Amino acid sequence: MTILVDRSHTDQNVAGDESVEKNQGNVKEEETELVLDSGFEAPHTNSFGHTFRDYDAESERRRGVEEFYRANHIGQTVDFVRKMREEYGKLNRTEMSIWECCELLNEFIDESDPDLDEPQIEHLLQTAEAIRKDYPDEDWLHLTGLIHDLGKVLLHPSFGELPQWAVVGDTYPVGCEFDESIVHHKYFKENQDYDNPSYNTKYGIYTEGCGLDNVLMSWGHDDYMYLVAKENQTTLPSAGLFIIRYHSFYALHKSEAYKHLMNNEDRENMKWLKVFNKFDLYSKSKVRINVEEVKPYYLSLINKYFPAKLKW
Repeated sequence: MTILVDRSHTDQNVAGDESVEKNQGNVKEEETELVLDSGFEAPHTNSFGHTFRDYDAESERRRGVEEFYRANHIGQTVDFVRKMREEYGKLNRTEMSIWECCELLNEFIDESDPDLDEPQIEHLLQTAEAIRKDYPDEDWLHLTGLIHDLGKVLLHPSFGELPQWAVVGDTYPVGCEFDESIVHHKYFKENQDYDNPSYNTKYGIYTEGCGLDNVLMSWGHDDYMYLVAKENQTTLPSAGLFIIRYHSFYALHKSEAYKHLMNNEDRENMKWLKVFNKFDLYSKSKVRINVEEVKPYYLSLINKYFPAKLKW
């Protein structure tokens, strides 16, 4: 791994950050006491020179990203999600530490991401270190930044080598109508649940305020890592688990779709997810992290919140 580091970070915001945050749906001041902008400088362009999450920008990745979402929207059905949760929820694949899992991700690049083409461990550390600068006292949030994408080990041969459409990308509920805010929504018309009267209404198989924990989300690394953390009895707070499971749920935290399914605990945890989302999205850059320099700190957090070996 190339090892470079840039630890210098100004506390002044670049002009235009406020408008960028508003466009990403960050929480309004009256909704929470959390400080959402305490120093982190959001870049204006991604690794390819385009605005973030621009799925129409002409780039070498655009066509591949769109084809990814076509396969994703066709394949993510209620039956598929239930099958995956039952199979992978057994956690009988292997036992390994959190850090060992981080190292496994060196082999993969997320084909659904229009903003990044670096190995995943780079993004994990970029996210965690950006959070650490602005929220030095919230060590659980630093660790959440490090581990939030570890479920992408589903791409590894020892985990079944699932196709990328079943591991990465934006997530959304199944079992109710697919909101139009979901990227490349048009491809849902080829999903077998699209015309099913049990699944294609506003509430579908759910009820108002049922709580997102009772909602089937499209299967992928988010839901898998949530199951791993929960079943291995992590001591991360509820907000940490919420971030892990819903950090790719852009229809909710960007477009505010599906809010009718949330309960009070979801709404409280949403405040922290909107904090996290800023760092998850905008820390995708060419700035490299000195892995050996930061590794001892994150190992101490892993030891604090997780067992030495986890079942996966």
